[in-house]
Amino acid sequence: MIHDQRAEKFRQIVENKFQIYNSLFMSLPYDKMTNIGMLLPFLYEESRNGYEGGKTPEEIVEEFFKNHTDLQTEEQKLELLFKIIQYIERQVVLFDSIEDAAFPNLHSESDSGTVTNLFERSYQDHKLEKVREKLEDFTVKVVFTAHPTQFYPSSVQRIIQDLRGAITSDSVTQIDMLLQQLGKTPFVNKEKPTPIDEALSIISYLRYVYYDTIGELFTKIKKTFGNGYFHLHEDIIQLGFWPGGDRDGNPFVTADVTKRVAEELRSAILKSYYSHLKFIRRRLSFRGVSEVLTQLSDDLYGAIFNGNIITAEDILKKANEAEKILINEHNSLFLDLLANFRDRVKIFGTHFATLDIRQDSRIHQKVIDDVFARVYGNTEASQEEKFNKLIQLGEKVNADQFEDIVKDTLLTVSQVSEIQDLNGQRGMNRYIISNSDAVKDVMNVYAFFKICGYNEDEIKMDIVPLFETMEGLANSENVMNELYHNPVYKKHLESRGNQQTIMLGFSDGTKDGGYLKANWEIYKAKEVLTKLSVQNGIKVVFFDGRGGPPARGGGKTHDFYASQGNTIANNKIELTIQGQTITSIFGNKEQAKYNFEQLLTAGVENDVFKNSKKDLTEKERKLIAELADISYKKYSDLKAHPMFVPYLQEMSTLEYYGKTNIGSRPSKRGNGSELKFEDLRAIPFVGSWSQLKQNVPGFFGFGFAMQQMKEQGRLEEVRELYKGSDFFKTLILNSMMSMNKSYFPLTYYIKNNPKFGAFWNVLFDEYTLSRDIMLELTGFKLLQEEDPLSRKSVKIREKIVLPLLSIQQYALMKIQKGEGNKEAYEKLVTRSLFGNINASRNSA
Repeated sequence: MIHDQRAEKFRQIVENKFQIYNSLFMSLPYDKMTNIGMLLPFLYEESRNGYEGGKTPEEIVEEFFKNHTDLQTEEQKLELLFKIIQYIERQVVLFDSIEDAAFPNLHSESDSGTVTNLFERSYQDHKLEKVREKLEDFTVKVVFTAHPTQFYPSSVQRIIQDLRGAITSDSVTQIDMLLQQLGKTPFVNKEKPTPIDEALSIISYLRYVYYDTIGELFTKIKKTFGNGYFHLHEDIIQLGFWPGGDRDGNPFVTADVTKRVAEELRSAILKSYYSHLKFIRRRLSFRGVSEVLTQLSDDLYGAIFNGNIITAEDILKKANEAEKILINEHNSLFLDLLANFRDRVKIFGTHFATLDIRQDSRIHQKVIDDVFARVYGNTEASQEEKFNKLIQLGEKVNADQFEDIVKDTLLTVSQVSEIQDLNGQRGMNRYIISNSDAVKDVMNVYAFFKICGYNEDEIKMDIVPLFETMEGLANSENVMNELYHNPVYKKHLESRGNQQTIMLGFSDGTKDGGYLKANWEIYKAKEVLTKLSVQNGIKVVFFDGRGGPPARGGGKTHDFYASQGNTIANNKIELTIQGQTITSIFGNKEQAKYNFEQLLTAGVENDVFKNSKKDLTEKERKLIAELADISYKKYSDLKAHPMFVPYLQEMSTLEYYGKTNIGSRPSKRGNGSELKFEDLRAIPFVGSWSQLKQNVPGFFGFGFAMQQMKEQGRLEEVRELYKGSDFFKTLILNSMMSMNKSYFPLTYYIKNNPKFGAFWNVLFDEYTLSRDIMLELTGFKLLQEEDPLSRKSVKIREKIVLPLLSIQQYALMKIQKGEGNKEAYEKLVTRSLFGNINASRNSA
């Protein structure tokens, strides 16, 4: 019933509004775009009917030109196609804004997964005290990354924010003006953004969305669960930050960049305090209080603009002084305003978000090798001997003796203490190691601090291994077991409160092992590492490198965390958020607050409300393992297919990601001209399948594994698993989401391609098989039947971008045939990436 009501409301306030406001595009004075709005429906109809009839994109676009235009030259036709792309990009922005504006009307304060709902449920079940106990020792941390999946320049993002407000108030005049502005504003960066640009873009969200959102949510939790004794710790919701600190594969992130970003984060939070204080001083105009707050305001101003030093303790001291006067002399009037400000200072300190350092283990090894060779004059030593000798060195190595990456790594480590002095220890406190698969990968980083002159008690940093390949996950138990027993590392852990953070890479794991296998291996690794950590007296925290779509480990985040069993440590939920996920899920106050609550309650529910569906039985474990192994074999065979990489290179948009100027880092690892599977980054890899509307990493092998069970007469076992396990059910629903965003008719023409036809049929057969068997398993008639709002949203978005996909495929076909203006067609492909990715929101 509630689904039906929301679906109807969605139709009224999203679908209908889009139809109405979309009509405004017809009369907007775009340059040479006056008739696009009238032509676009014809291209959509030609596309829809053409694909269902088996026509190629080239035939569809050429028939569109012939039937609906009088264009003759290639130049005229290309100009029209570029204008259509620009038009569709702006339609996507309009739909995003309408959907975002509707969010508060489609979600209630008491929805499942909200703080209010958690309170009501715990009150009814007499578990309020258990919830309070969990809240006192639980944290949610969202880490914003700079991974390039966001195509809107900051100028367009600002229009989107204003457009959302105009739509909320149904101001047609204002909407009309903003659409005109949108028509004149470029959607494309002329140059690649720098890491500083990326950092500043996300810092604007910190200032204008998360400062208020997290502050208000903190107050809400305090008031909802407060009872006079309940103490809510200020770290319950934390923010992490990778732009400017993540140098894995990004040569443009240097020690200077990291230092500058740390300064920008500090400046941003001090500016937020200064603005907040202005508002408070308007109310707290009382004698004594006013003078203290004025002095604090002056101190903040000096720290922001004159380079003066101010700590969080300094700010709190003044706030406490003002509070004392307010209570003793002014009847505690507006005390809540001061308390709210003080809470935010405790939450955000002088760091705003914790800046992480990340680098690849292979780069670290090069640094160790070069330093060891210079210090000891030889290279004849094992990797273990190298880090052990360097740890015992006892003298600081001069970074200026080295060049390039070695010098920069040493400078980066050397400046950590300086950043901590200014931003506080919460400002920078961990070093993440990509591609960790051995003890040396962690100990090399410890050695960096020693050779940079830090004493043992001065290393205020957590060293975090990132296990992301199937091999890395398989080795993780042995690696951590050896580390926990290494005397040097054990002592370091003691100084860090015997807490170990371990990062797990869902994106690269899925790329490496396929959707089901990756999720199962990560689940098992978490169980094993939880048990091992408990045995060694270590509090383990898992940090999940999740992307937006299921194919990169994303999908329904609340469902995923709520489904984890009691065998997995639940001290903290920590995950990466990137690209469109920042704007689409955490992009405004209402959405951010709702989704922070969903993460928080998922973690609390896991411990407080025991659910038999979360803990896997031995029988269920064996079945998932069997399915995962079959799935992995099928996916591995696909990766080993001789046409796998060539298909992506020649038939998809993979080669064009690097030309979009949306991210500062290269789209592949390595410098070689030959493209290797292991060099592919997860984002362009998954994104290319998404552009083809095939979304292979989100389902391939999963359906085949279940079909094998069916042929053995065991489908009922799988159905019982689906009904009995929240974990398995979440994987099924996420995989179905990937398939719902697939549209194979777009590439029907490839099945006749002499080179790639057989390979395309492998993909299509697996898609058909997976779709059919998952529908049979769930009893659904439609993919995403359980989530009508998402299904409706996907349907409208897919309709908007279908003409865009036709243009993209048309251009790719022209390039493959070597026909016409190759440079223009390549630009057409690159431009078409933008609208399609933005419309998909999470890319699969």
